[in-house]
Amino acid sequence: MGTLKTVIEHLKDPALVADVQSYFGVERLPTTKSSRTESQVSPEKVNGTNSTVHKRNIQKNVDDQEPPTPSVASEEDSDTEDTFSSDVDAETSGYKVNKKFWFYLFTLGTALGDELFYATFIPFWFWNIDGAVGRRMVLVWCINMYIGQGIKDLVCWPRPGYPAIRLQKKWALEYGMPSTHAMVAVSIPFSVLLYTMDRYQYSAALGITIAFLWCTLICVSRVYLGMHSVLDIVAGLGLSIGLLIPLIPLVDHLDHTLLTWRWSPFILLCVSIFLVVFYPRRGDRWTPTRGDTAMVLSVTAGVHIGSWTNYQLGIMREPTLSPPYAILWPSFEMMGLGVLRTVIGLSCILATRAWCKWASYATVCALLRLNASDIKKQCYSVHNHQKNIVELSYKFITSVLVGFNTTYLMPSVFRLLGIARPTFYTEM
Repeated sequence: MGTLKTVIEHLKDPALVADVQSYFGVERLPTTKSSRTESQVSPEKVNGTNSTVHKRNIQKNVDDQEPPTPSVASEEDSDTEDTFSSDVDAETSGYKVNKKFWFYLFTLGTALGDELFYATFIPFWFWNIDGAVGRRMVLVWCINMYIGQGIKDLVCWPRPGYPAIRLQKKWALEYGMPSTHAMVAVSIPFSVLLYTMDRYQYSAALGITIAFLWCTLICVSRVYLGMHSVLDIVAGLGLSIGLLIPLIPLVDHLDHTLLTWRWSPFILLCVSIFLVVFYPRRGDRWTPTRGDTAMVLSVTAGVHIGSWTNYQLGIMREPTLSPPYAILWPSFEMMGLGVLRTVIGLSCILATRAWCKWASYATVCALLRLNASDIKKQCYSVHNHQKNIVELSYKFITSVLVGFNTTYLMPSVFRLLGIARPTFYTEM
């Protein structure tokens, strides 16, 4: 038991994160005498519990400190909440990146777990690759994210402090254990791998290699950027692998039920709303995790409701051939149509998101008899129930419609324009 505790403490140690950063060429710049003295005598700073803000210039020393506050100031656009610095941020001394290759590679790697990646990859997959695999992948991703995000707000472990260097401010308000990036690094590539191995004819070894490299890149990038301890990564990997074992066969069977059962939309919406309302959390510290989780749940509901609509209208039908299918390598014409679908589709989704965000925000405020401008200016806080209700409601409504557009509206537009993927409506 003592050995296990020692291993856990070692993996949790921010010094291990600093060692990884040093190995890949991140150098801490010397601090001023006063800054060094303060960091030695203040246990709060050593433990990383004071709020800090990193300057964008990576070669400049930063000595500014802000006191911790119980709430976070709101911006005009609530989507900028991820740019705030955390009250568990690392020491504010400057740093220098000596090996640019690793910096850009790991910045790209961590982007594979961003909202922007989800917003482009998921629609691209449905419109250009395989809807049946897409529905299953999204459901596995959703369950992994909800459990991981919920555990974060229950465990409440801070992100690595000194001597780790924070190279990124995004998600700094969230807690660190477990790493949901690590969970996504397992759930997305390996669910795709497992759902396509028996569906398409391709080299399993190649698929495993790509999934492993994808997973490794994301996980190492989170440590490199100073956003997670090694223990956070290990916990995220272990949790996601443990969840995949029952989820892969369960989701495979559940997908057909959600597609064909007449009450699926009602159940999906009710379960999603229930999970958002009763989202687990502990303590009085506000984090954006609940809002992010609401978007994941609602996108998943929208994707499945859109697919259900296709089936109920008789547009979707059983395929005439049974798997495994031969992979059709794209011709120039197919690639051109794929690019056209992606550009038109993403443009329409961006427009839908912008309009729905404005309309739903105004509508919810009107229903609650609140002033939308005043709500936007208020602070983020677990005790600001009015703002929380408005924020969660508009994110939920907007994301449901984005998911619905991905699997129903945009494929219908593609069909009218004559650029639809031929097998889209046979992927059950």
